[in-house]
Amino acid sequence: MLSLGALAACQTKEAVPAEPVINTNKGLGLQTYTLGPELTQGDLSANLERIRKMGIKNLELAGYSATDHKVFGLSMEEFKQKADAADLKIVSSHVTPDVMMAGLFARPGAPAPKPKAFKDMVNDIKEFWKPVAEDHAKLGCEYLVQPMMPPMRVTNIEFAKDFANLLNVSGETVKATGGIQFGYHNHNMEMAKVTENSTAAVLGDLFAGMALGQDAKIIEDVYMDNTDPANVIFELDVYWTVMGQQDPVEWLTRRADRIHMLHIKDFMVLGASGAMNFKNIFEKFYANGRKYFFIEIEDTNSGKQFDRLEQSALFLNTSDFVK
Repeated sequence: MLSLGALAACQTKEAVPAEPVINTNKGLGLQTYTLGPELTQGDLSANLERIRKMGIKNLELAGYSATDHKVFGLSMEEFKQKADAADLKIVSSHVTPDVMMAGLFARPGAPAPKPKAFKDMVNDIKEFWKPVAEDHAKLGCEYLVQPMMPPMRVTNIEFAKDFANLLNVSGETVKATGGIQFGYHNHNMEMAKVTENSTAAVLGDLFAGMALGQDAKIIEDVYMDNTDPANVIFELDVYWTVMGQQDPVEWLTRRADRIHMLHIKDFMVLGASGAMNFKNIFEKFYANGRKYFFIEIEDTNSGKQFDRLEQSALFLNTSDFVK
């Protein structure tokens, strides 16, 4: 970087690019998964204040434990007090039903119990969500979001419909118990395709067409077609959608009524890769009348997450397409 003295010595007068306008009064949100252990290292209150100073207003949590009914080791009331003190609004929370993942991961040296079929999980799912919804009502959450499906369990349309039914049950339970809207968040695997008779999901339009035939359907479409819009909304992760060889703008156009929130994500720091067309994504999202989006960055044990978040927030705060 040139010093003031060096600039003064220049013989030619060239236009100096204007400094970007930093507007920290936007509707930025943060998925707390981004910060990993850095969020609770040291003084949590100070860390929350640091987040707010970046211009972030809204939080989506990823630190709730259904076992002890705490979030980041604090009672729901204690955490809300700290968030309120930092002027951060808790909008949403990611919670994975442990009953749905049971049996999928074995302890070292131990055989995994056979997981239940989706159609046999209905009562388990209801009982799981009731206390979770009650806890999150204490935070004033507007949304409870299931962040993923059990990996490698959806292999054909029937299984996808069975899973969609569980989403319906979840949505009904969450709304009836806590008055909270339920949602589902995708990764790339929901962008794979299945048929009535397929035995494995296939990712990629060209390969899926060759392997499955023209009657193949995208799993996420099956979920949206078989869930009640009043009880289940969708949170589109734009990065994972791209990794699933799909266009986020196309989804925001075709499924405008179902996608209510976004995860804004890049390969790491937002805007650094140049691969994500955030301008088109945001413009379509706003045109749909939506407002909640959450920054999320992977690699949560880097020790650099706060730095990466600050760079990402700066990118959004200096982008005129972000409101």
